[in-house]
Amino acid sequence: MNRIKFISIVGGTIGLVGATAYLLSDRSNLVRADIQQVDDKNENLKPDEREILFLTSLAPSGHNTQPWFVRYLEPYHWIIGNDKSKWLPAVDPNQRETMLSIGAFLQNLEYAAGSFGYACNWKLLATTNQDDLVMEVKLSKTASINNFNITKITSRRTVRSNFLSDLLKQEDITYLIDSEPEFIHYLPNTSKESKFIDEQTSTANRLQSYRDPAQQELANWIRFSSQDADKYRDGLTTAGMEITGIPGWVVRNSYDKDNVMTKDFRERGIDNIQKEVSESAGWILITSQDNSVAALLETGRRMERLFLKVRERNIAIHPMTQILEEPSTRAKLNQSIGIGDNVQFILRTGYLKNYPQPVSLRRPLDRLIRT
Repeated sequence: MNRIKFISIVGGTIGLVGATAYLLSDRSNLVRADIQQVDDKNENLKPDEREILFLTSLAPSGHNTQPWFVRYLEPYHWIIGNDKSKWLPAVDPNQRETMLSIGAFLQNLEYAAGSFGYACNWKLLATTNQDDLVMEVKLSKTASINNFNITKITSRRTVRSNFLSDLLKQEDITYLIDSEPEFIHYLPNTSKESKFIDEQTSTANRLQSYRDPAQQELANWIRFSSQDADKYRDGLTTAGMEITGIPGWVVRNSYDKDNVMTKDFRERGIDNIQKEVSESAGWILITSQDNSVAALLETGRRMERLFLKVRERNIAIHPMTQILEEPSTRAKLNQSIGIGDNVQFILRTGYLKNYPQPVSLRRPLDRLIRT
């Protein structure tokens, strides 16, 4: 699920004209703070349904495709669906990552509903990763409200740069992992397993960058201009890719899909990945016992539970799963790292000095809900 940071692409290319134009025009990315939380036109939603679904929609997904929809049956009774128009067939041909993302969506839903005093009653509908209807949920009022801090959902952020290389402290490892040690594994950067994943991540990224369908798929989900970011409210924006200032202005105003397919663009992306993997505390892997729909959904929930813990410890996690998306690198993974179960997430991790605010956009609820 790693999505390349392109700041190096424009380094050294901006002259006096570009800098002057930047100073006189658009100097900011479109970020989540620019978007009104309630901007949908659906009049059927109750106020707390609206709030719950907005919080739920902040779940992570590959390329920020947001591959889910909500079929509204009646108040507090919905079906969570699998939006085929948001699939990534080039890197996720079996929709494994789609199910993981929907699992993260379900975890946010449970936390958000609980904070408003509702319990979720679930019924699994899907039997394959390609089924339209995944999970039926009914919300029922309970006597107590959970104490989960929903600001953890609104402040969750994927960070790609400025990781420190200090090993995670044991007390932080315990906090993040010990509740589910059979499924969550920390590989410190001093271990041979971590170094193997460093090397294989670079290898898989090179393979994927020169696999044209995968690179074209990436291009299709980059929202280069602020206008496109505002129009689609999904995908990869310059803010989400951490391209700011003058480089961000150049990308927003000068780049398009064709640039993504050039050799120079691919090589700079590969170079940047190598820099990223050299800066971390190691890797966190999340596994499942099998690849059933139920197991993938639960693994997505598990990842989101972890993701919602890290910020308070000033720890970043950056999904980088190209190893799993390229057959030649996936084939040797388990034996090389000594893990028998199915690896579903590969997360680069490390401490941060400063934690940035979330910027990834979300579609308004009227695009999420179907009746």
